[in-house]
Amino acid sequence: MAAVFLVTLYEYSPLFYIALVSVCFLVTSALVLGWFGLGVPVILRNSEEAESSTRVLKKRMRQVKNPFGLEIPNPAAASVTRGVTLTPDCLEDCVLTCYWGCNVQKLHEALQKHVYCFRIKTPQALEDALYNEYLYKQQHLQSIKKNDKAEKYCQLPEDAQVVDFGPVPRARYPLVALLTLADEEDREIYDIIAMVAVIHIPDESYRLSCRILYQYLLLAQGQYHDLKQLFMSANSPAPSSSDTFPGESSTDTGLLEKAGLAGDEPELQEENSKDCVVCQNGPVNWVLLPCRHTCLCNGCIKYFQQCPMCRQFVQESFPLCSKKEQDEDESTHV
Repeated sequence: MAAVFLVTLYEYSPLFYIALVSVCFLVTSALVLGWFGLGVPVILRNSEEAESSTRVLKKRMRQVKNPFGLEIPNPAAASVTRGVTLTPDCLEDCVLTCYWGCNVQKLHEALQKHVYCFRIKTPQALEDALYNEYLYKQQHLQSIKKNDKAEKYCQLPEDAQVVDFGPVPRARYPLVALLTLADEEDREIYDIIAMVAVIHIPDESYRLSCRILYQYLLLAQGQYHDLKQLFMSANSPAPSSSDTFPGESSTDTGLLEKAGLAGDEPELQEENSKDCVVCQNGPVNWVLLPCRHTCLCNGCIKYFQQCPMCRQFVQESFPLCSKKEQDEDESTHV
């Protein structure tokens, strides 16, 4: 019926048909160019258009003081039979407790209990949450004094007769180190009240080098956070111990030497003053999420919706320090 009506109008006046085609063309052009705000992608031709496009969400960071630090000074010498040496670096007096052969499922259930049931502030609280599902416990009776970086030796007893923890995937972690605050008053001051570090120790079945696999920070409010590593370019300054897994510095140095990038210390410091991977003219300050690449300065962050190193889309980003802190740091160096 509609077709007969259109044919009748066309026979009556060809101008109506021409007008109908023109209207269809205009509507199609409007949809393609995004005049109606329907989110149709447009090819960006210059930096002004790119800057005015949808920007990456910038996270607001809250500064929290972490009283715990843990390093492995000599990972190459660690093994299940010989043990491992740990170096705590704490801001307050702490207690170090090591659990060999901790059950994987029970450990993650204990972390959930910290959120929903009770707070893990002491070694006894963790053991109750684990239901004693570990092979051997080693606790240093004397509390570790703040800023004391003395090495602590952890080893399975000979009568345990453990030479490996089975094939991968395993039901037990080789070693879980727990750091807790020694004084009850300190637990009321700090937001972070304990740190759980899952450590891989090489054995006869799995000879991967010793390293910290996971670090969980337990908060007094009932949350816990997974401490992640930041990935920086080779000529960037080394991240602090709170941003990286201990034991990785020796590996990175070996890789740099093989690539011919390792040099004297003054030359590295001169390179570090300009280390943005894009402009090479500003200090790296922005962390991109979820890839965790730290590669852009304050000037280049606004032009990128994809990580320039891995091309992954950036969902969020946050600065390592504020502009005020950067200005103060630069003035101090001058």
